[in-house]
Parts: sequence; structure tokens; C-alpha cells
Amino acid sequence: MSVLLDQRHSSLNADDGRLAVTGEVGFEVASAMAEAGGDWLVAQPSGSDVVFDLIGVDRVSSAALSVLLEWTRRAREAGLRVERVCLSPALDSLTRVAGLDTLLPLKAPEGE
Repeated sequence: MSVLLDQRHSSLNADDGRLAVTGEVGFEVASAMAEAGGDWLVAQPSGSDVVFDLIGVDRVSSAALSVLLEWTRRAREAGLRVERVCLSPALDSLTRVAGLDTLLPLKAPEGE
């Protein structure tokens, strides 16, 4: 596992085609997180599958959605396929309220 970002109660790790976020994703770290994840994505071989794992996001913010959308855009530009997106229950609810659930290959939160 590679630590791509560890800052202000947030961390971003990459491991075997997977970006995993834990902690709080507020506006103070969103830009750095989007950039670090985006740089990792463009370094992956074209045609690869990737997973975005945000189950460990414990504070819901639209900043996390911004990061997720930026990664989705960067993955598409790099010729990657987003296999699935895993969200914490609270982040899943926010995604659905924002109408973004139809744009992402979401995995249902645990317990559903």
C-alpha cells in the first residue's frame, strides 16, 4: 500500500488498482487529495480497472463529491475503467441527493 496523502485527519492510499480514502474530506484537503489521486490514476496502464473506496470517509462534505468527480474525469481521460465506487452510508446518501448516483458504478453500502 502506498500513502499518497496524509494530511489534516485525512489519508489517501493506493493499492492494487484501488484508491482508498479515510477520515475527513473537507475543502481544506480536497484539492490536494484530488491532485494526488489524479496523478496516481494517470500513472496506471490504460485499460486498467480502478476502484474508488470512500467507505472510510467519516465526515460528509460536498468536497468529497468534488474529489470523486475529479477522479472519475481523470480516470476516463487516462483510459481507465472505474469498476466500482464504495461509499460510506452518509456519503452514499449525499451522492443520491445530489443526483450523482446514476453517474457512478456504486456498490451498495453495508447493511442494504
